[in-house]
Amino acid sequence: MSDIESGGGGGAHKGKKKGKKMSTRVDFTPMVDLGFLLITFFMLTTSMNKPQTMEINMPVKDKNLTEDQQTKVKASQTLTVLLTKENKVVYYFVDEKTGEPGLTTVTDYGKDGIRKVLLQENKIRNASVDSIGIYKGQLQTNKITEEDFRAKVYAIKSFKDGLIVIIKADDNARYGNLVDILDEMNICNIGRYAIVDITPIDLALLSKTTL
Repeated sequence: MSDIESGGGGGAHKGKKKGKKMSTRVDFTPMVDLGFLLITFFMLTTSMNKPQTMEINMPVKDKNLTEDQQTKVKASQTLTVLLTKENKVVYYFVDEKTGEPGLTTVTDYGKDGIRKVLLQENKIRNASVDSIGIYKGQLQTNKITEEDFRAKVYAIKSFKDGLIVIIKADDNARYGNLVDILDEMNICNIGRYAIVDITPIDLALLSKTTL
């Protein structure tokens, strides 16, 4: 128990009599209980930060298809992204007739860069991708469960004719560039993408490309 005592200080003036003051005691014990109550209240009412994670959809093997058929994709739906120096991104589509890389385009990681390209190309091949925002709103208003939301989003992202992104990085790219492009996959709702080794053909393209 904590107390504060206040006594009458100073001597009496000559010729005057001063009454004796009573000591005052202030008990702070209830303040301790109040402090613990406030701490408990804030602990129960404050929402904790959820860990930020990145979802990665793993492919499901179809037993009715051969390994070559499972890995074969259309050139028209596959976008190759090359990560290189100075935080630049070079992307291209493969020509369906010749099988050779098409025209290369240089961009960056800004919202008007590779993100804009991914959003446009993904929407062209999968118009239902816009429904993900609707499902998010339904989840926030408790109209659908978390399980239903994940199932609907997975169905959209695994659309067989949707955009597929092949990610490659040369020796000049930074580790942060890979993290950035993976973030863009999540932001742009790209359900199918792969990180593979860069090929000599890609390196030759980069050497001819003005960054």
